[in-house]
Amino acid sequence: MKIVIVGPGAMGCLFTAFLSKSKEEVWLLDKNKENAARINEIGISLEGISGAWQAKPRVTANVQDIGKSDLVLICVKSFHTKQAVEQVKPLLQENTKIMTLQNGIGNIEIIAELVGEDKVIGGITNEGATLIDIGRIRHAGRGETIIGTLNGKAPVEIRSIREIFNKVGLQTKMSRDIKSLAWSKLIINVGINALTAITRLPNGKLIEFEGTKRILRDAVTEATRIAKRKRIKLIYDDPLAKVEAVCESTAANISSMLQDVLRKKHTEIDFINGVIVRLGQELGIAVPINKLLVDLVKTIESSYR
Repeated sequence: MKIVIVGPGAMGCLFTAFLSKSKEEVWLLDKNKENAARINEIGISLEGISGAWQAKPRVTANVQDIGKSDLVLICVKSFHTKQAVEQVKPLLQENTKIMTLQNGIGNIEIIAELVGEDKVIGGITNEGATLIDIGRIRHAGRGETIIGTLNGKAPVEIRSIREIFNKVGLQTKMSRDIKSLAWSKLIINVGINALTAITRLPNGKLIEFEGTKRILRDAVTEATRIAKRKRIKLIYDDPLAKVEAVCESTAANISSMLQDVLRKKHTEIDFINGVIVRLGQELGIAVPINKLLVDLVKTIESSYR
């Protein structure tokens, strides 16, 4: 199987490194030529809970170098999804699958609109990773990865992907309800990401202080109320307990939104807490905590200038 990971951020590099331990042909696609050349030369270095080790995947900024592929894994920010999928269209063949492990709501729909529902695999991952430098990451937390198709079926391709992921140490399961997957991950991100970006705290610290713990719980409660109104069945029986468990299991992790803020980059707030605010307005459900979190993160973004 030829696997292409799009996006050299923390999660993209993490999955590239682990998948490079397989017998499959693995590529990392970077839009920056200089960064691609650097990673191609020095490889990807990992440290943290999986030990200190290095992977040497094939890396390029030119999609033509790769050729037709079997699996494309989208690991870019949500606001770059459309651009990334357009970029990889030359890689697609009849049975190629495009998988998203991105944050927020909307990525699955964007990909399906561009390439067709039959090619899309949705997923969530609770692996935690922090980008330290180009091609250098800290594996900060272990967690399962759950994947599924839009039609709820489990074709041979998705079962093969699950097997490959598990063999390299990425604990992976399948689900028949992709919407539940996406919303279950959204609930986790709603509780963690914006709050870490505002406080500059790693995930685990959020539940050590009464103030942040209370805000986390209120944000998750609001999001869960929206999910219930939309009749979305979450994959976790107790969403709040799950979010707090993720904080514990990824205690040292610097969330992707905090990483963006520290680098003065645009965040995915519109695809996470912003989704809850928009749906709250549509459904007539008050979500004051999520609205406050969105306003504060957007203020931080505006302060870059």
